[in-house]
Amino acid sequence: MYNPKEAYNELPLLPPQKELETKTVLKQAISATRVLAELKGRANEIPNQSMLVNAITLQEAKDSSEIENIVTTQDSLYQAFTANTNITDAQTKEVLRYRQALWEGYNNLDKRPLATNTFISIVQTIKENDAGIRKTTGTRITNNGKTIYTPPEGEKTIRDLLKNLEDFIHADDGLDGLVKLAVMHYQFEAIHPFPDGNGRTGRVLNILFLVEKGLLDAPILYLSKYIIDNKNKYYKSLRRVTENHDWEEWILFMLKGIEVTGVYTLDKINTINALMQETIAFAKEKLPARVYSKELIELLFEQPYCKVKFIVDKGIAKRQTAAEYLQELEKIGILKSQKVGVENLYLNVNLFEVLRE
Repeated sequence: MYNPKEAYNELPLLPPQKELETKTVLKQAISATRVLAELKGRANEIPNQSMLVNAITLQEAKDSSEIENIVTTQDSLYQAFTANTNITDAQTKEVLRYRQALWEGYNNLDKRPLATNTFISIVQTIKENDAGIRKTTGTRITNNGKTIYTPPEGEKTIRDLLKNLEDFIHADDGLDGLVKLAVMHYQFEAIHPFPDGNGRTGRVLNILFLVEKGLLDAPILYLSKYIIDNKNKYYKSLRRVTENHDWEEWILFMLKGIEVTGVYTLDKINTINALMQETIAFAKEKLPARVYSKELIELLFEQPYCKVKFIVDKGIAKRQTAAEYLQELEKIGILKSQKVGVENLYLNVNLFEVLRE
């Protein structure tokens, strides 16, 4: 009998010994898969995917960290990412490390598929330490002082459970990919392998799984906003799997989250792309001919803030000329300058408003 006050070393191995692909689940899986396919295709049509990846990964880093009560503002986050200085506060730094962990995991997927070493690498980047698998006892998940879950204990037990999770992730078992993602996410959180950073690591694994399985080509869909908006249901559904083996409710929650988030992301992509086209047309009309180029305006949409170095690195102009270009863009209202440390940063005002909505 499951007891929340005792280490759950008897956490059932995967796959669950219960029907997962019920009619209701498969119907929702079809809807979510359709939205993902549309999102994948739409993203591939955009010439410069850096625009999406930078903007959306930063938003995900912020939202995922906020679930763990690590809070920063969008503006602080974008400034810190752009300026790359050491003047940021500890919470902003931790959010940026989340983005770094996600990006490194994505770039290394070809040579480092999802496995225990991947999980450890992610959490070490997020926490900026060399922590590994939990070795000490006494870890408890509490709510208002009451223990609601005690994860497995003992390094060997945890590693054995993680190896089973690896095998499940890579098994050619015919299970719907999004259903498998839902099961993977539950199991990782239930194993709770690290002293800290488990929630964020688990959310990084979600997007890496989608890319590894070919459901997306770029890391542009994240469930953290959906989890924040439905936090009580998220934790309730997790507990119902643990206490009652109610997989259907949990899987449906995750599948609905993928669908809702996919629609939200599609809308964001379309809005950003439309804004970029409007800005290109406006800049072409208002800027001096020596300043305007489509490449320059597209650069302004890779992230909310721009600086001279970005223009130089793109080969658009040399340093002095690049500074003049940014000043001209500010004159016509596309950018707004701001001093951060010793640097002048230029905010794409309309893009920032779209991302903040």
